[in-house]
Amino acid sequence: MVSASHWAQPPTRTELIENLVSGVDRYNPNNVGILEDYLYHQIRTEEYDCLANLAILKLYQFNPDLYNPDVVINILIKALTSSPFPDFNLCISLLDERTANPNADEPDPLPALLPILTSLHNLLQQCRFPAFWSLYRSEKAESLRDNYTVECVGFEDSVRGVVIRAVEGAFKRIGSERLSSYLNLDVGDVKEYVERLGWTVDGAGVISLPSNPDNQPVSTVVQENIQLSQLTKIITHSQVA
Repeated sequence: MVSASHWAQPPTRTELIENLVSGVDRYNPNNVGILEDYLYHQIRTEEYDCLANLAILKLYQFNPDLYNPDVVINILIKALTSSPFPDFNLCISLLDERTANPNADEPDPLPALLPILTSLHNLLQQCRFPAFWSLYRSEKAESLRDNYTVECVGFEDSVRGVVIRAVEGAFKRIGSERLSSYLNLDVGDVKEYVERLGWTVDGAGVISLPSNPDNQPVSTVVQENIQLSQLTKIITHSQVA
């Protein structure tokens, strides 16, 4: 799990980007090209910097002429796998409603892809992982795969990271077939995948997860200390009522 401090200030962020994100220059439209180049660096290297990407969307809000739908889609793709952080919703909140521009050289791909991206995000948030992969592999999402996520290095592994975080918090043991449907991997590949995580698989294909605070429920006993004077007031009040 990424810590809040790393989310706010990733160690891979350069001093130049830090100055653009944290200083008054974040509202300078002349810097949008630098931030867009930084986004594509994230796409190629599996790095991620939410605040820098939000700065791009804010510049698009203030300067509609700078709007680049491909950049917006790539920002949403990177935010998609940041669960459980609310990055995707933060990005959505900065998107303005746009009408089709009849003078544009090419149609805007965002209106068609935004509902798909939103559905994928919701399925991840709801831990409906097989449904996520079904939609992602569907013909409906073909344009998203062929034109965008194919360029995003490690996208599917990042989604699997979301799955693993959810499974770690909910299970102590899980069947290989069930986990394979969550990860969109063949059952034969699941064993190697989970062993890299330090999980063990028995002869029946049952995977055991290491204990952690989330998958180790601890019973608690709540004791209430009611004084006799308090009990007398309750009984008196009930008789009056």
